[in-house]
Formats: sequence, structure tokens, C-alpha cells
Amino acid sequence: MATLEDSFLADLDELSDNEAELDENDGDDGKEEEDIDMDMADLESLNYDDLDTVSKLQKSQRYIDIMQKVEEALGKDSDGAEKGIVLEDDPEYKLIVDCNQLSVDIENEIAIVHSFIRDKYKLKFQELESLVHHPIDYARVVKKIGNETDLTLVDLEGLLPSAIIMVVSVTALTTKGSPLPEDVLQKVLEACDRALDLDSARKKVFDFVESKMGSIAPNLSAIVGSAVAAKLMGTAGGLSALAKMPACNVQVLGHKRKNLAGFSSATSQTRVGYLEQTEIFQSTPPGLRARASRLVAAKSTLAARVDATRGDPLGKNGKALREEIRKKIEKWQEPPPARQPKPLPVPDSEPKKRRGGRRLRKMKERYAVTDMRKLANRMAFGTPEESSLGDGLGEGYGMLGQAGSNRLRVSSVPSKLKINAKVAKKLKERQYAGGATTSGLTSSLAFTPVQGIELCNPQQALGLGSGTQSTYFSESGTFSKLKKI
Repeated sequence: MATLEDSFLADLDELSDNEAELDENDGDDGKEEEDIDMDMADLESLNYDDLDTVSKLQKSQRYIDIMQKVEEALGKDSDGAEKGIVLEDDPEYKLIVDCNQLSVDIENEIAIVHSFIRDKYKLKFQELESLVHHPIDYARVVKKIGNETDLTLVDLEGLLPSAIIMVVSVTALTTKGSPLPEDVLQKVLEACDRALDLDSARKKVFDFVESKMGSIAPNLSAIVGSAVAAKLMGTAGGLSALAKMPACNVQVLGHKRKNLAGFSSATSQTRVGYLEQTEIFQSTPPGLRARASRLVAAKSTLAARVDATRGDPLGKNGKALREEIRKKIEKWQEPPPARQPKPLPVPDSEPKKRRGGRRLRKMKERYAVTDMRKLANRMAFGTPEESSLGDGLGEGYGMLGQAGSNRLRVSSVPSKLKINAKVAKKLKERQYAGGATTSGLTSSLAFTPVQGIELCNPQQALGLGSGTQSTYFSESGTFSKLKKI
């Protein structure tokens, strides 16, 4: 068995091992802190006044190689993708994918250069960035204005819409900025030139991709056109990426924030990107363009998925989808059908066949109009009718109770239809049974016109006798004869 001293020594060994591990971890943490300090030093050492330090894409070897291949491909004509080759193995498709990735990098580089121009030029005209949002337009306007303080001497026609030009001119009169130094101005103009060069390179890449759209994405090009298909693929990052994208995201690809400068937003299209440049969208009435853009985005996604799998190289599916879109938009523009008047049923000249017999006669007599109801439904000319509430209010009585309406005769004989044979039989039995008894309301006093009040026997008036009087003391009674047995 281990003694107490051995257990204490084992605990001390474990403590020493833990301290060694902690020392190693502290050493690693110290190295990480040193790396972070070195990274921060590198970031601080970056000179943001130098444009080449910020923008490095144009000097990269990848950019130079892809642009050289694009210029060579634009210089020679090709029949398109070779038949029998998988899409991913096609060299033209690989170049198109590289161009799409390069276009995304160019977009990011333009944003970086735009941020550089904006940071430098805000000392001269700070309000310009809130009036002109697009980076390329901003670079063109800055290059055109320069250090000029009076914008009436600067011709911005063709660079901006007339309404934005007016707002920029008015805002420049009240700005608090000051002219830039000469060296800063040169850096700003150089950044503007670089942004314009990047934009021209992006357009060249789009032109190349557009020229190959007929063979790479025939179905998508049949719906939206080659130019819009190239822009969609370039923004999405390739045909495969576009095929995996949902239709709601395809609809807003290339969407730009528009500056309305205080004008109405009733006619501005929201949440529409490159699809507004399609022929289908432009030929659709303004009230239906939102629905048309959603429809075009959905069908374009289906066409991109067909092209990604090379399911239809001839583009028949794309043409069928385009025709379907056209028919749906035409259907939306049709006026609603007019309400047709419902014709009356053809009158039946022949009398309706009704069954006859005792049951029908009972029904007719049960629902027949009584004389009282007939008088209530009639009105005498020039004579006001009585009503239940008076003064013409409530239910009117018609000719009931008026002079000349004659008296209603109530038949004392009960209707045969209301009393069946069993009820009649019971009534007859009650009459026979009740003939031997007198009612409790029968009186012994009789009123006669000659004698006035006279006391009489009611049973004698009914011709009945009571007790033995009817048998033994009757004038017509005789002795009964009994036969001996």
C-alpha cells in the first residue's frame, strides 16, 4: 500500500506538470500577441495616401493574364463550345468563369477606389457623395469639377440627369469645403482615372461573356438576352452559381440605389436589377412591371439550371419559356369578361300535372283563403281602413267591420276534412253518453213571453225521465212479461 508521503509526492509531481503546461501556453499566447502586434504594425505602416498601396488588382498577374486572354478571344471568332465536351471541361467556359470572378473583383476594387476618392474629396465638396451614389458617376463628376468653385462654369451635361445637376449646382454654392492642395488633387484625379479604367475593363469582360452566351447559356439568353445574361452570370459568379440562386435573389441582381433628389418615387422601380434592361420588362405596361420582373426572374432561374446541366444546347426550352411569359403578360392585359345577363326560364305553356284525389282536396281546403282574409285584403274606395294600432299604424283590417261588407257566416257544421272518422265516432259516442246527464249550468227557470219567469223541469223539457219515473209511472210504459223456465 502507498503511504501518505507517497501520495503527497504524486500530487507534487502533477502540480509540476500542470505548471509546465501553463508555461508552454503562456509562451504560445506571447507568440500570438507578438503576431498581432506585428499585424497591427503592418496595418499602421500602410500609407493610405498612396493609391498603389490601396488598389493592387491592376498590377496582379491574374488580372493581366485574364485580360490578355479576353482580348485574344475577342479578336478571333469561334463557333462556340465543342460538342461532346462537358461544360466544366470546356476551355471557353473556364475562361468565362474566370472572367466572372474577375468582374466581382473589379467591382470590389472600384468600391475601394471610390472610398479613396470620397475620403480625399470630401474636404472640397462633402455633400457630393450624398447626391451622386454610383461610384463611376462620382469619379466622372469629381474629375470634371476638380478644384473649381463655381459650378456654373463646369458642364456636367451627359454625366448626370438634369435634376441632379441642378441640385449639385445649388448645393455647391452653400458648401463649406475649401480647394484641395495640388498634390492631393493629383492623387484624386489619378484615382478617378483608375476607377474609369477598371470600369472599361469590366465592360470588356462583359462583352466577351456576352459574345459566348449563345453557346454557354442559350436558354437564358433566349429569355433575357445575351447582354443581361452576361451581367447576371458576372454578378452571380458563374452559371453554376446563378443556377443555385433562388429567383428572388436573381430579381435584384444589379440593383442600384437611386437618388430621387426630393422627387416623387411613384414611377421609380424598386427591387429590380438587370432584369429591367430586358425587352420583356421594357415592353410591359408600368402597372404590370413588378409582376413581370418576378415572372422573368423565376423563368430565368429555370433556364439557368437547364444550361448548367447542358440539357438543351439548342435553346428550345428558353424559347418556350419566353413564349409562356409573353402569353401570361398578354393575359394580364385582357379586360375582365363582361357580366352576361341571366336569361329567364322559358315559360311552360302546358298546365302542370297535379295529382288529384282526396289528399289534394284536403290540402286545397286546408290552405284555402277564408272569407275573413279576403275582406282583410280588400279596401273600399274613399273609406279609410281600421288598423291594429290606429291612425293607419300596424296591420290594416281592410273591409272588416265596415258597412256594406256583409256579415261573415260561420258554419255550425264542422269541416269534414278537419275531423276524421275516428274523431267523428268519438264525438257521436260523447253525444249519446251525455244525453242522459244534465249540465251543471242547466237552470229550472224558463223565460217565456206569456208568463214571464216559469219554474219547469229541465229533464221533462229534454223528454227524459229520472229514476223509476221513466219506467213504472210512464204513460206509455207497460208491464214486463217474464217467461217461466
